[in-house]
Amino acid sequence: MTWPLYEVFVRGKRGLNHVHVGSLHAPDDASALHNARDLYTRRNEGVSIWVVRSADIVASSPDEKDPLFAPSGDKVYRHPTFYDIPDDVPHI
Repeated sequence: MTWPLYEVFVRGKRGLNHVHVGSLHAPDDASALHNARDLYTRRNEGVSIWVVRSADIVASSPDEKDPLFAPSGDKVYRHPTFYDIPDDVPHI
């Protein structure tokens, strides 16, 4: 029997986003999380871990970039240039 492949994402102590750090095989979700902790955060670099079965990830292809993202170009209200952001609002 082949164990499913999991993708591992770790959020670092100083980071705001989870970053893909690698992959691993595990028999179940709990084991994947435990193994990811042991393998990818050995030096206490993370504060949060996500493990996701690779088969459950759906992603766009870089070849689809233009047709997939082109519709948002005509929605100028989505661009932050029209909004005043206060100086005390972090991480924007």
